[in-house]
Amino acid sequence: MVAKNWSRRAFLAAGAASGLLLSGCGAGSGSRRRLRVSTNGKGEFNARLLFKMAGVAPRDFDIQYNEFQSGHLVVEALNGGSLDYGAMSEIPPIFAAASTIQSFRQIAVAHGDVNNQVVLVPKGSTARSIADLKGKRVGYVRATTSQYFLIRMLEEVGLDWGDITPIAMGVSDGAAAFSQGALDAWAIYGFPIQRAIATEGARILRTAQGILSGNYLVAAHVDALADPELSGILREYLTLLQQAYGWAAANQDIWAKTIAQDIGVPLDYVADQFRRKSASFELRPVTDAAIASQQQVADLFFAQKLLPKAVDVRPLWDRRFNDSISKKG
Repeated sequence: MVAKNWSRRAFLAAGAASGLLLSGCGAGSGSRRRLRVSTNGKGEFNARLLFKMAGVAPRDFDIQYNEFQSGHLVVEALNGGSLDYGAMSEIPPIFAAASTIQSFRQIAVAHGDVNNQVVLVPKGSTARSIADLKGKRVGYVRATTSQYFLIRMLEEVGLDWGDITPIAMGVSDGAAAFSQGALDAWAIYGFPIQRAIATEGARILRTAQGILSGNYLVAAHVDALADPELSGILREYLTLLQQAYGWAAANQDIWAKTIAQDIGVPLDYVADQFRRKSASFELRPVTDAAIASQQQVADLFFAQKLLPKAVDVRPLWDRRFNDSISKKG
């Protein structure tokens, strides 16, 4: 929000200088408003591609897509005021909740597949179970589902974080390290799985089935929520997203072919992942169960001393769009 002792002109000038205009000041072409939305790279998480294939588009506003490789970067962008809408797993907001800045609220759940989150091992690896990773170099993406499910998988076989050599790195760096043989295993999500299997002979050691909830969170910047026009735009965007998810669920063959082309792998690899998926994506309203699921994750991270303090996730949630989401667009 704008401090009272700032003039509107001074505020806009400062925002323009930083390149991070807050959502209340966003504009599209002409008089159309602009919604700044995150998209998580290629494949199934490519919102821009999904909307295009589903044939859905906003009537009265423009969408500015911004690509991020992990959810904690989405949270940083939301807290920095450079996004109006972002999607991520349950984990990145927990770290924000433990800090002094939470400039967003979680307004919906995108529930979907958990079999596209796995621990990969390279071609020729002798590992046959998570227990075989003791003493090994394991890559993961900090503050994401990959860190969470890796901790849980280790616990299930009687190991802890100190029993492996965990190496935190971004998705691109992790892909390069895995390809070059610098990692013995890689806890990762999304299209890099199919790419590593197709091009490098990688093998799935275990999926996150039975560990992850399948809840991916949809969040909005607090200024967008406070702006009546942008709040209405967010409501329309959620309706469009639900329609797009519905198209994808009803057109699996077309969607798989499109994803294969987008990430540059043979169709068979994406088709196989689709056959193994635990669920198709759908938008769900905020519920007590969704809040409890995120709280369980937060409690584990605190118990592992990965958070500086215990957190209560309830203040992060906002149910104002539930009446629209439950109708499923």
